[in-house]
Amino acid sequence: MDEGCPLLDVQAGPMQKLCGSNYPLSIAFIVVNEFCERFSYYGMRAVLTLYFISFFHWDENLSTAVYHAFSALCYFTPVIGAIMADSWLGKYKTIIYLSIVYVVGHLIKSVGAIPSLGNQAVHVVLSMVGLFLIALGTGGIKPCVSAFGGDQFEEEHTSERSKFFSVFYLSINAGSLISTFVTPVLRGDVKCFGEDCYALAFGVPAALMVLALVVFIAGSGLYRKTPPQGNVLLEVCKCIGFAIKNRLKNRSRQIPKRDHWLDWASEQYSKQLIAEVKMVTRVLFLFLPLPMFWALFDQQGSRWTLQATKMNADFGIYVLQPDQMQFLNPLLILVFIPIFDLGLYPLISMCKFNFTPIRKMATGMILAGMAFGLAAIVEVKINETDMPQLVPKESLIQVLNLAKNPVQVTIQDQNLFQQPVEAFQNPDEYSHLILNGEQQSLRFILQHQGSSLAFNYTVKEKSVYSLIVFEAEGSLSSRLITDLEAKPENGLAAVRFINGLSQDVNLTIDSKQFTPVQRNYGVSGYSLVERDTYDNGKCITETGEFTLDLGLLDFGASYTVVITNVSGGAVQTWKSEDIKANNVHMAWQLPQYLLISAGEVMFSITGLAFSYSQSPASMKSVLQAGWLLTVAVGNTLVLVVAQAAPMAQWAEFVLFTVLLFAVCIIFSIMGYFYVSVDPEDLEEKEEKRETPSRGNMISLVTQKTKL
Repeated sequence: MDEGCPLLDVQAGPMQKLCGSNYPLSIAFIVVNEFCERFSYYGMRAVLTLYFISFFHWDENLSTAVYHAFSALCYFTPVIGAIMADSWLGKYKTIIYLSIVYVVGHLIKSVGAIPSLGNQAVHVVLSMVGLFLIALGTGGIKPCVSAFGGDQFEEEHTSERSKFFSVFYLSINAGSLISTFVTPVLRGDVKCFGEDCYALAFGVPAALMVLALVVFIAGSGLYRKTPPQGNVLLEVCKCIGFAIKNRLKNRSRQIPKRDHWLDWASEQYSKQLIAEVKMVTRVLFLFLPLPMFWALFDQQGSRWTLQATKMNADFGIYVLQPDQMQFLNPLLILVFIPIFDLGLYPLISMCKFNFTPIRKMATGMILAGMAFGLAAIVEVKINETDMPQLVPKESLIQVLNLAKNPVQVTIQDQNLFQQPVEAFQNPDEYSHLILNGEQQSLRFILQHQGSSLAFNYTVKEKSVYSLIVFEAEGSLSSRLITDLEAKPENGLAAVRFINGLSQDVNLTIDSKQFTPVQRNYGVSGYSLVERDTYDNGKCITETGEFTLDLGLLDFGASYTVVITNVSGGAVQTWKSEDIKANNVHMAWQLPQYLLISAGEVMFSITGLAFSYSQSPASMKSVLQAGWLLTVAVGNTLVLVVAQAAPMAQWAEFVLFTVLLFAVCIIFSIMGYFYVSVDPEDLEEKEEKRETPSRGNMISLVTQKTKL
């Protein structure tokens, strides 16, 4: 198994072993290093989307675009790391130097999340510089660490090396699992600078990366270090480039044709290299449809996390943070791998079904597409509790009757409120006001106990209002106040107060102080609070301090709390839920996580194993680079869709579902015509071939894969 840096023969003295086994002691440092590094990367990335939205106040599309731009960069930079390791520094120095870059990036990113440090422009610059350095560091060492671990084994210890890679892969998933669960807790449950503690959520991964670097350096005296011996990826690119250039130069019909376009590189490159490049290009051609799978898969950290912010996260014994749902993926991967390898695949084989690698990968695509189909359905259900979409020449209004008796409300030129509004009646929904322009002065007529009063208010388009009706100094009065136009973000609750007392009040909820609310139906501004039961608030008046019990302020809801009376040492209140709470439970995301995780096992693990089996040993690092680039291109596709074609979220989920199903059909057709090869057989045949310049083409056919 190779991840970008070819395994090299090593001439070195005896190495220290673990407990008398054939395992070098040095691999313990490498495994711990990988665990800490993966904790660092996935922990930081887990909270990144919400950081953009909450800290920078970017919209969802921009936050998604920047998140996937960073993810794409993390998978473009492994090519740089592989070239540095194989052609210049060697694996050990490459890991050391790029890990230092990695640590610096984390530290800059953490400092940029301190609210008191400069303005938003400073925070954005620091964060973008930090993310760039992190992408360079994590991507640069990605292709080298596992290969460096493989270098520690003697050539005859292939079984131990294979088990090492299994432990190595386990450490990756363990780091990812723990970090995606812990860092959202550090962000949401710990408060610093009066808000979510992003500085801590980024600081802990930074500390883990420092620990990873220290552990790796600590094992320096135990490592077997290989010198750089040239990068095969560069040789492949040069060979392809020369073949294309040579073919364009020799377009004359008088020049004999050659059976394969790569044969035009035979003047400068060996027939063995050309034959191996031909094998690789066949597999890379099969890679062309694969980015679409990654376009869907990596949205777990962006669109799916944003979807979770609009859901009910109360699981009874524990309230999940929306970005914590990402921990399901590494957890399910660890569960599914043994189930699939030891249960599902053998069962399918017993049923005499030829479940080829191509079929497994196509099935993985179908499962991922189904996951996004479910995500679209969940999104539609979530939208049912959203505020109605505001359009030009239209506004929304509700009536809060705080008087003691029913009130009939009539609005000029509007056919609303046919029935009287009962006292302290909680409105079911907002009503639509149709205007004749951007704003309009409307006449409101209130009929109360046989008397009729009229009030004029100016209403603006695309706004949301509450008309509060109350009795002041023995007569009926009213006030038109502005409401929230959309749900509070990130699962927070919004609350404001109307003071129905004859004295000013000062309010405190969970250490959050409101500005004094004036007497006789003064209205406070909105304040965002965490979802919780607030039964120990304080209300301070001229006559003393009283207990304020608000009950549950739920996920995504907006409340108007009216202070009606003071008695028995407590404040009497009436609470109106202006915007409905999130009523779709976060557990409804579980099926889509199950499907996409099962799809990853079938697609990713099978795809890597299949591509490795179809290329010679010297070209496996090239295929690894190609595989990582499919992830980068997939993230780029999400970036393009988020910025170039903004649409309703459910529609975007459907779009990606349709695109992946279409790509799956194309991939299946390509797979049907793909001819499976054995690289060792082809190498033997190559020795018997004539030179490529004679125009003979390598026969790539050994047997046809039946789909």
